[in-house]
Amino acid sequence: MTSPVFLIDDAPLSRFHKKLTLYSAGGPFLDGYALTIIGVALITMRPALDMSGAELGLTAAAALIGIFVGGAVFGYVTDKVGRQVMYLLDLAVLTLTSLASAFVGEVWQLVALRFLLGMAIGADYPIASSLLAEFVPSRHRGRLLGALFVVWAAGAAAAAGCGWALSHLGDDAWRYMLASPAVFGVATMAFRLGTPESPRWLLSQGRTEEADRICRRVWGDEARAADIREDPAPVGLPAVFRGVYLRRIVFIGVFYTAHVIPLFAVYSFGPDILAEIGIAPSNVYAAELIISSLFLVGGVPGLLLVDRVGRRPLLTWTFVVMTATFAFMALAPGAPPWLLFAALATYAVTSGACNFIEIIYPNELFPTAVRATATGVVVAISRIGSATSTFLLPLVLSGAGIGAVMWVMAAVNVAGLLVTLALGEETRGRPLADAASAPAERTLTGPVTTTRKRALS
Repeated sequence: MTSPVFLIDDAPLSRFHKKLTLYSAGGPFLDGYALTIIGVALITMRPALDMSGAELGLTAAAALIGIFVGGAVFGYVTDKVGRQVMYLLDLAVLTLTSLASAFVGEVWQLVALRFLLGMAIGADYPIASSLLAEFVPSRHRGRLLGALFVVWAAGAAAAAGCGWALSHLGDDAWRYMLASPAVFGVATMAFRLGTPESPRWLLSQGRTEEADRICRRVWGDEARAADIREDPAPVGLPAVFRGVYLRRIVFIGVFYTAHVIPLFAVYSFGPDILAEIGIAPSNVYAAELIISSLFLVGGVPGLLLVDRVGRRPLLTWTFVVMTATFAFMALAPGAPPWLLFAALATYAVTSGACNFIEIIYPNELFPTAVRATATGVVVAISRIGSATSTFLLPLVLSGAGIGAVMWVMAAVNVAGLLVTLALGEETRGRPLADAASAPAERTLTGPVTTTRKRALS
């Protein structure tokens, strides 16, 4: 019997998909940039604002708390009002708050603005990734969704480079650093103008005629919404926290948290960590740029592997390597600086090879009606841990030293490994509707129409 052929899932990769991936990646790039630039800016900001250790931690954690709120609230809003309008609105907020940050005079003002910036970032995770997931073919989904978070690492590396360049502007260099994300924000908004709404989302709202128009616009005159594989039975918000979907929330939320706690520790307090392992202050900017670049480098083999070996094996083995790396640094805090730096670099490459799975899994394991909501929820869960650890890290670092910090990082990665082994699912190559359904709902049947064949040819 001939296998059914479905629009979107079985369509060839087109120029439209590549452009949509590029435009969607603008948000994660900006997110990585805005979250990382604070670590470099703190070098000149700390004396300028006479910041205490607690104020330092709160400033770094404010954006993460904002991401918690933004992900939890605006993922749900995105499922209600659509992906398209939110696709631009969140970037406008991020741009304005970045500009305002350059003019603060008190720590509390900076904390408030970083919180608002975090809300915009938290909103963009479910918006951009849901829109992209609902357009791309199944066999390319992991690589294209994963590219969003690899681009996040590119934004972080760009922030380290720009921060280094702007550091020569003197005592007020931090103001220019905090305003610089606005440049990328305006450019990304310009690119995103005219992006179509997701036809899957329109169908979930009963707006079939609009979905038909977008299908014809993207795939040609013969395409129609009826050629899209049917989504699982409608799922309401309460179902996200029951049964198989709750299991998936726990799985993604825990491994996501295990990824971002050390990630944001390194990005937010990289200069402090580098100083603790013996890197001279004069070399901190260069070392920070190297580490940030290695997160990006690691993404290349990760993207090549995710659609070949699968999500779960890649996640499992990278957790093993990261655990071993942090355990070594905890056991040998007095090792030569070059060796500790090499261990930190190994972590950065390994993390870069797997952390994009954070955005793949929630978009694959939840249906269209709650996809952005679920993505927002797991983003929010991850930020509870990362915000807490980012606030506490400078206190632990100054009180107990680098060894204690590394033991915490190793334990966090063990937790991620265990939850992956216990609850992880494999979604490689599966149609989006099939991966998102509960096991009892999965079916691969469906007619092959002439229209389908023409639309996908």
